[in-house]
Amino acid sequence: MLDELKANVRKTAVFTIGILVLVFCYLSYIQVVKSQALATNSLNKRAIQVAARIERGKIFDRNGQVLAFSERDSDGKYERHYPYGAMLAHVIGYSSTKYGITGIESSCNGDLAGMKNWGRYLGPIGNLWQPKTGNNVTLTIDATLEEIAYRALGNRRGAIVALNPKTGAVLAMVSKPGFNPENLERDWEQISSSPESKLLNRGVQGLYPPGSTLKVMIAESALAEKITDMKQTFTCEGAWKIGNDYELTEEHRHAHGKINLEEALAVSCNITFGKLTVDLGSKRLADSFSRYGFNRPVNMELEEVPVELPDFKHLSDGELAQTGIGQGGLLVTPLRMAMLAAAFANNGSIMKPYVVSKVTAPDGTIIEEFSGQEFLTPTSPALAKLVRQMMVAVVAEGTGSAAGIRGIKVAGKTGTAENPHGEPHAWFIGFAPADDAQIVVAVIIENAGAGGEEAAPVAGQIFAGALR
Repeated sequence: MLDELKANVRKTAVFTIGILVLVFCYLSYIQVVKSQALATNSLNKRAIQVAARIERGKIFDRNGQVLAFSERDSDGKYERHYPYGAMLAHVIGYSSTKYGITGIESSCNGDLAGMKNWGRYLGPIGNLWQPKTGNNVTLTIDATLEEIAYRALGNRRGAIVALNPKTGAVLAMVSKPGFNPENLERDWEQISSSPESKLLNRGVQGLYPPGSTLKVMIAESALAEKITDMKQTFTCEGAWKIGNDYELTEEHRHAHGKINLEEALAVSCNITFGKLTVDLGSKRLADSFSRYGFNRPVNMELEEVPVELPDFKHLSDGELAQTGIGQGGLLVTPLRMAMLAAAFANNGSIMKPYVVSKVTAPDGTIIEEFSGQEFLTPTSPALAKLVRQMMVAVVAEGTGSAAGIRGIKVAGKTGTAENPHGEPHAWFIGFAPADDAQIVVAVIIENAGAGGEEAAPVAGQIFAGALR
């Protein structure tokens, strides 16, 4: 009886000690590993109260233009101001004690709010060492180019993403319709309840079928798998019956006749690319999406929603053909399509997109700097060059002519993406100068119709503004 009691006491002691060890490990994890994330989290009320007592840091564009700053009001409280209003609202986001923090204001909250100091480990005592001013953040965004893109999109719904393909730096990101963060608290009900989703950053959170812009990836994949070459000719009769219940057609059933791969991309021939995708098959098509990183998170400062890919293992030939022309169960963000174009602009390499270039102390001392990192290399320089040449033909002789600018060779691809909710979306992806790209652009205009007529001219304005 006594031995049994001793055994139970030992078991209870071991169990209790085990629980205490787990609690100790968990508290250590919270205090050490997660402390920074919790301290700077936009939902941390104590952090918000502390931050309200200091001057939040400024946000600059790449050329030193002030995009956000704080100043005291008549009551002695700090108010946040956004000189560019709705134009940069989705990138910068907003900082509100009432409605939280979004965009760069959120991802860089620790620096901007001055909460990245050692004193945070001391709790309330640490407030004695709390700085009076937060750190400043400089973005890769070019405010002048942002304004050009913003004006080019006009009053239409959609998004524009412009990158430097050699570094991954985001040069411009426009999303419409938007909101003015200066009036956020006053207009919150109207902004948050709008059926046009004004708070949505369509550049990284809008999901759309890519339409024919995807054909540049299909062309590269077919060449890489040696399913075709630049000399083979295809016959397009305007329609192609696949199986017993599906027919792939051209617009108005227009027959392109005998064409090679470059000509097929220039005129955006659905039949050619549908056949190439069926020849690729489900596994190699899935591998192509994986090679280009569509199933891999970017983990940039602006949170991107995941791409929606079809269930490749269960696609029929008709569904394969649909996927190959950017339709079916495929939904992508404009950022992803800019990255796809960047692969061909940058000799087969995709750089990781980033928005923050540096963080500086109030006295100008550089605390942290960021530069380009390779995301992945989906194709070879030789194949990238072939696709680039075909994309040049799209602008020089095909559907993307409206994106051309005098004296500069432009590469691109248009898309007219059907969707079940209305008129087709207009797409354009491309870069310039074609042989030494300084800028890559993805443009989508919701329910606008033909990409060559609507999206390509917008891209042309952005290329002209960036390169002249």
